[in-house]
Amino acid sequence: MNQKMIIYQVLPRLFGNDHTTNKKNGNIDENGVGKFSAFDERTLEEIRNMGFTHIWYTGVIEHATKTDYAKYGIRNSTPGVVKGNAGSPYAIRDYYDVSPDLADNVERRMEEFEALIRRTHAAGLKVIMDFVPNHVAREYFSDAKPEDEKDFGSGDDVNQSFTPNNNFYYIPDQPLELSEEFGKVNYSEIPAKVSGNDCFTNRPTLNDWYETVKLNYGVDYLNQQTPHFDPVPDTWLKMRDILIYWTGKGIDGFRCDMAEMVPVDFWSWVIPEVKGKNKSLIFIAEIYQPEKYHDYVDKGHFDYLYDKVGLYDTLRDVITGQRPASDISGCWQSIDGLQKNMVNFLENHDEQRIASDFFAGDPFKAIPAMVVTATMNANPVMVYAGQELGERGMDQEGFSGLDGRTSIFDYWSVATLRDWRNGGLYGGSKLSEEQVRLRTFYIRLLQLCNQEKAILEGGFYDLMYLNYQNPDFDPSRQYAFLRYTGKTFLLVVANFSEGTKIHVRIDPGVFSFMNIDLSQIKQAKELLSSEKMTIKPGWENTLMIEMKENSGKIIRFS
Repeated sequence: MNQKMIIYQVLPRLFGNDHTTNKKNGNIDENGVGKFSAFDERTLEEIRNMGFTHIWYTGVIEHATKTDYAKYGIRNSTPGVVKGNAGSPYAIRDYYDVSPDLADNVERRMEEFEALIRRTHAAGLKVIMDFVPNHVAREYFSDAKPEDEKDFGSGDDVNQSFTPNNNFYYIPDQPLELSEEFGKVNYSEIPAKVSGNDCFTNRPTLNDWYETVKLNYGVDYLNQQTPHFDPVPDTWLKMRDILIYWTGKGIDGFRCDMAEMVPVDFWSWVIPEVKGKNKSLIFIAEIYQPEKYHDYVDKGHFDYLYDKVGLYDTLRDVITGQRPASDISGCWQSIDGLQKNMVNFLENHDEQRIASDFFAGDPFKAIPAMVVTATMNANPVMVYAGQELGERGMDQEGFSGLDGRTSIFDYWSVATLRDWRNGGLYGGSKLSEEQVRLRTFYIRLLQLCNQEKAILEGGFYDLMYLNYQNPDFDPSRQYAFLRYTGKTFLLVVANFSEGTKIHVRIDPGVFSFMNIDLSQIKQAKELLSSEKMTIKPGWENTLMIEMKENSGKIIRFS
């Protein structure tokens, strides 16, 4: 059965952590950490019943951390080149292993992850994990790699800033120098490797990705970005083997971190190679340059791309009153037929929480935006764990300061998730009335996405052009469109303003375009509330709808 992808992004490190200490800069013993085992059958059933089809387990692969696992044969990382006590999930320390933090029994950590994959599949959900291709931790070392694999950098000519088969870029004869702003760092690297954010200097700053090193895919950045792709560079081969390794574990898809910092030629080569092992695999690209979208879909073979600089940025500005709602039309118009390839979202681990003081300050203000995000097309939609509970992200965890985000660097416990989990019992007894109301909205909306054929696979018709001159419709604070299939169509209206009576102009010609016979339309129902609606004569020209503030309606006509 065809499904609209609905992704639940979750950091296992945070999700299952029931500790309440939450000491600033606390270590793993003080603040605790979530485990793979927190995703038991009951938890996965709860997630599936919310309407999700996929779980993106963020931060699974072993990454640099300040926690000491030497007794398990895992090399420790130098604290000065680790961000936070827990470390960044995107500073990979061993591509062939999983984070020991997440295991109940560290020595059996891979078995525990494999069991999690099986449990997730048994619950009717699919598994997405991170693939971090652009950079690795400063002190990368794999103790879990296959015997025939060589570590990144093990055969590099460190006297050359660039050669096609080096895995890293170097600054010959210059040591890595971390300034006084880093404090006392007992770390030596000679010659210095180029930092992950294309920082070609031996003196990265605190604002650089100083804890990572850039991987070399055969592009000579200091010589007009000249490509050297024939013969196939060694980094390409290593990364292909890593993707195939995880595919063999039963992974259903990869969210590829900063995919646009890796040449599209690599993706064009590697994705077909990996899909040869599993044709149903999906690849999602984190990408922020719209001019590259077509390249990464058409040439690079990505299934989906982040819709951050388009729909996300626009909706954020609409929610906060910085842009008119009519600008939403420009989002689908500007991506030239790629709407079905875009992953829509309002939160993820990089962005500020909706309810934070830095964004909307109120999770309910995003309801109209979430209606648009989920129903505008058949493409995937993603929710970040805690978003459906109004998580504010206003904790000052440690390395991650008070910035409206949930830390990916620190050991922490998220109160909203902890209360919803209720020690694994769920049920909502520890949630406030507002949290229950918000969560109920999300569940109803997400479930509709795979219940309504018009949302799942129907066409899209923007109604804004008919309403710009409508005195009873405010295009700066309201947005309307149709989704249609067969003899059924949905009218979706989002109200980013105060409560009001809205008159939406449709025009009978629209129904001719959709091949819908108006004489056959007998009933209407608002799907978010299940409220039946009376159809009055003339509705096909202008429909009057009463809207509450910051609300959305999905009206099915059939």
